[in-house]
Amino acid sequence: MTTSWNLSGTYFESCNCDTACPCVFLSEPTEDECTVLVGWHIEEGSADEVGLDGLNVALAVRSPGHMAKVPWTVALYLDERADGQQSDALTRIFTGQAGGHPARLASHIGEVLGISSVAIDFTADGRRRALRIGDVGSAEIEAIEGQGGGDVTVTGHPLCIAPGDPVVVARSTQLAYHDHGLDWELSEKNGFFSPFAYGG
Repeated sequence: MTTSWNLSGTYFESCNCDTACPCVFLSEPTEDECTVLVGWHIEEGSADEVGLDGLNVALAVRSPGHMAKVPWTVALYLDERADGQQSDALTRIFTGQAGGHPARLASHIGEVLGISSVAIDFTADGRRRALRIGDVGSAEIEAIEGQGGGDVTVTGHPLCIAPGDPVVVARSTQLAYHDHGLDWELSEKNGFFSPFAYGG
């Protein structure tokens, strides 16, 4: 049982809402539902004595309505490079069993479709982020250029993956997901990225 843990690194998400996603402000999604792929790259992490540096985690989320009011359906993907102890720790953390901010996110979940170990590739290159989840999902986003060539950011938003860090607003060049009967193919929609730090 995980009793003490910390993770830090970078994350990004891409969904089917127009930029910038209204769900993070507790508003209705752009369409009737919100479909999201989220990826985390753990730069430094441990759970008790188990090291988690360098591992990736991904989550597919479908909310058939207002994300703050309607239970989410999710599928969790763990880095296939993780051994048994690492996978157990990541499962406990990202399903909310170990507390911290992931537990707050997990409070929105109504159904878990599955938890799988797959190859997960996470790339961060300047203003671009890319995620590949085995042969079932992928996403690519690029930050929008703001005033003076800088980033467009959102801070203090009430529904967030990484509390305490401003998110950079981005737009997808591609998002695809085909698993558990869910099929998404879209582009030119919302993306966010930022550092993250969790603990429990």
